[in-house]
Amino acid sequence: MEGRNKLTDLQITFLGTGGSIPTANRGLSAVAVRRKNELLLFDCGEGTQRQMIQSRVGFHRKAKVFVTHMHGDHVLGLPGLLQTMSLLGRTNELEIYGPKGIKDFVEAINKTVRFTLTFSLQVFEVDAGLVCDEKEYQVTAVQSGHMDPSLSYALTEKPRPGRFHKEKAKKLRVPEGPLWSKLQSGKAIKLADGTTVEPEMVLGESRHGRKIVYTGDTGPSENLVKLAENADLLIHEATFEDAMKERAIEDGHSTPSIAAQTAKQAAVKKLVLTHISARYNDANLLLQQAKKIFSNTELAEDFMQLELPLSKG
Repeated sequence: MEGRNKLTDLQITFLGTGGSIPTANRGLSAVAVRRKNELLLFDCGEGTQRQMIQSRVGFHRKAKVFVTHMHGDHVLGLPGLLQTMSLLGRTNELEIYGPKGIKDFVEAINKTVRFTLTFSLQVFEVDAGLVCDEKEYQVTAVQSGHMDPSLSYALTEKPRPGRFHKEKAKKLRVPEGPLWSKLQSGKAIKLADGTTVEPEMVLGESRHGRKIVYTGDTGPSENLVKLAENADLLIHEATFEDAMKERAIEDGHSTPSIAAQTAKQAAVKKLVLTHISARYNDANLLLQQAKKIFSNTELAEDFMQLELPLSKG
């Protein structure tokens, strides 16, 4: 699933992987998901626009930002991001989703930071449940329990039509060309003789889309386990080592073992740890603690990229 050269249509770039304060090697919380020609940015800590420049994520494509909660290390990158986009002449609309307070925050930026937006900006205050519903995917959320309110998000692609069987289409006398394309996209067609051909007559079983879950800040959470069920990728905070479990839970955070238990209970395919406390110059200890419970675990580093190819089934 990991890759840095050949790009799939779903690529995850870890822009900032530190918690609370930046370090020389870790920026603050931000994960960019490039899906086809759209950018989905989860959290926007300070300096996110610089990380985007260095990772060549780009500022002009269709984009949405999903903020988990209103702590500075997850939201203070928005002023710089909006200004950088405007200075670069962005014209595509930008949508920002977040918990209560996000509208007041963005309005305060626009009133007090003197620059002119070159694009339309839509801000939505959201709660647990369905956050946005697009043609090919949806984003849902649960309360993470870190603070009130705070959200964890799941990006879930809708099922894709099954594989197209050319021989079945030929047997039904469907001429190759545009009618094949319509059937492949799940639309019924009508032949010249008036016969209707339904997609299921030439397609295999529908195929599941991919699922990515981003926790933001969270402690142990049954809501999160349900949200992450069967995810292809779970991006889970692991602020403190296991020895600091009591402190972590008191602050609404997680340890590697908490993250790994969530991944195991939710039967996810891969776990990535992020939001690492600045106290850890070498966070390999956190990785090893998680691997004892969930072997397919990776430790996020700034600018790390992962690819999620479509399933062949």
